[in-house]
Amino acid sequence: MVLIAVFGVALLIAVLVSGLAARSVLSTSLLFLVAGALVGDGAFGLIHVTADSPIVAVTADLALFAVLFTDGMHVSFPALRGAWRNPARALGLGMPLAFVGMALLTHFLVGLDWTTSFLVGAVLAPTDPVFASAIVGRKEVPARLRQLLNVESGINDGLALPVVLLLIATAGPVSGEAETSLSKIALELLGGLALGVVLPLVVNGLVRLPALGAEPKLQPLLPLATGVVLYAGCHLTHANPYLAAFSAGAVLASVSPGSCRAFEPLGEALAELSKFAALLVFGALLTPRLFGDLSVGGYVAVVLAIVVVRPASLLISLIGTRFAWREKLAAAWFGPKGFASVVYGLLVLESGIPQSERAYTLIAVCIAFSIAAHSSTDVPVARLFDVEDLAGIPDDGDGDGQDRGGEKQTAGVARTVPRAKEDGDART
Repeated sequence: MVLIAVFGVALLIAVLVSGLAARSVLSTSLLFLVAGALVGDGAFGLIHVTADSPIVAVTADLALFAVLFTDGMHVSFPALRGAWRNPARALGLGMPLAFVGMALLTHFLVGLDWTTSFLVGAVLAPTDPVFASAIVGRKEVPARLRQLLNVESGINDGLALPVVLLLIATAGPVSGEAETSLSKIALELLGGLALGVVLPLVVNGLVRLPALGAEPKLQPLLPLATGVVLYAGCHLTHANPYLAAFSAGAVLASVSPGSCRAFEPLGEALAELSKFAALLVFGALLTPRLFGDLSVGGYVAVVLAIVVVRPASLLISLIGTRFAWREKLAAAWFGPKGFASVVYGLLVLESGIPQSERAYTLIAVCIAFSIAAHSSTDVPVARLFDVEDLAGIPDDGDGDGQDRGGEKQTAGVARTVPRAKEDGDART
């Protein structure tokens, strides 16, 4: 009950300061992270949460499922085909470079074995501009920059997941067990994809039956019901829920766009609440002991991961594009370690593989530093762009995307952030 009370107070404060946060270095995401750290064992000790506590796995699992489900609904396959070049560079070149760079830092500075080092690289490869929404939600920021960050962050979570699961399996102590695990993971991924595609198609077919159909006021609950059934079905069948969530959202957006539009306000609110809850719980795990367990080399690796590895990898991937240097630098800096990294880090800890605790410590500290750094610098960087609304400016053919009516409307994948206002958005 104490945890619920803390969450309620933090949520109330977040809403009250959200307007100020849109114009300053304050961040509601950081607020929940700090609140969790203060009430946890590392400070006042009001709640006792450990990495193996059921609430940690449940909140993280539900939050990532909700985020990926709502993200999938923002996938526009026709638009993505017309604006794929720059995001493809970031995903096809920038993400692997960051993955390898982080693995090298982990191996040589922290001393983990190569398999675990690459696992850490895979966990920290996804990015999440939700923690820097002043960039992707402000109209003064060029639309092509927002589009790049939106598409990259909307897809890289799903790309990293199979790599994380495969590396966890291969990091096991017995090769025979690893082979069994690899087969099991492949079946789980295929099962998740199958459920994510089939269930929305079945639901859409039922809605179209003459004797059935959703009443307008209940239409927003149709995707919600689909998501609940999908989540339960995945856990009952051991199918991968994350791949199922993203694919189901994308299929729903294609076959039932009306219900997705009706569900959007509710879906975004539920996704935000689940993320805040998971950040609060994750914050409770950030104790002085955890920070003390990380070696000096680990802290050097964390700093280099944030200020060197991500910026350098994305800058290399954008060589030859038409982005101005100011846009390239902003895109390179805003690579916060995404919310998916929290869940993937917990998967590493729960796996029980050799060196899992050391890997998790490095991952957790890196995520905490990244959230603090990126969520506190988004507004100042956004203000460097004195670009007026770009609506009506033709696309130059390199996948820029266009701004329409001052709203955050980008081709491909759009993260769930509030619509832009003249004085900026409330940030999450």
